[in-house]
Amino acid sequence: MNIGVVLAGGSGSRMGIVDRPKQFIEIYGKPVIIHTLEAFEINEKIDAICVVCVKDWQEDLGLWLKEYDIRKVKWIANAGSSRQESSLNALDAIKDSCTGDDYVLIHDAARPLISQKIINENIEKVKEYGACDTVIPAHDTVIRSVDGASLESIPVRKELYLGQTPQSFKYSIVRKAYDDYFALPEDKRPEMTDDCGLVLHSGIKIGMAMGDKLNMKITTMEDLLLVKSIVRAGR
Repeated sequence: MNIGVVLAGGSGSRMGIVDRPKQFIEIYGKPVIIHTLEAFEINEKIDAICVVCVKDWQEDLGLWLKEYDIRKVKWIANAGSSRQESSLNALDAIKDSCTGDDYVLIHDAARPLISQKIINENIEKVKEYGACDTVIPAHDTVIRSVDGASLESIPVRKELYLGQTPQSFKYSIVRKAYDDYFALPEDKRPEMTDDCGLVLHSGIKIGMAMGDKLNMKITTMEDLLLVKSIVRAGR
């Protein structure tokens, strides 16, 4: 079974929006999260979807699922205080309905332009490696600075990629990585920004699926305007 996990727990604080998180902003009359869910809904290889949602917006989400005929959502889990807690809540929500050999594709709700190609390649790569990250090559030179004021080093560009989502895993692999992480005392847990970080920390080799520039995350108001223009052009 292939399960899409859509993380909709962000606050949108960096966009300066006060009335709703960014994943619930409307783009031409349709919430961002519905644009995202539709990509998983129409994919023939996705069997079910779990949405990790801010508790105050779960009622609205339920109404939207009915309005836009999203039928694959089988679980709605509470958002945690961090990405790691949100992902763990999703893994807990689906644990009684899946086996260790099933696959989980964890995706940001704020990436509404995900393509069918990216979803399909994630499924292929996770079956091959057991863990997979979606990436695009770093076309610009990346600068490393320790103090934020002066240049420390310039890594070799051909070795660098930018991470996107989905990040996909065999359930047993990602489950163990999370159990091991949360078994550590809080002050001993290494700082992680995504799910692949935990799995990589547990010593698992991670394959790469190619993303694309359109699979961008809405983080700033400029991002939102760009996504709107792409949706309008697609129409």
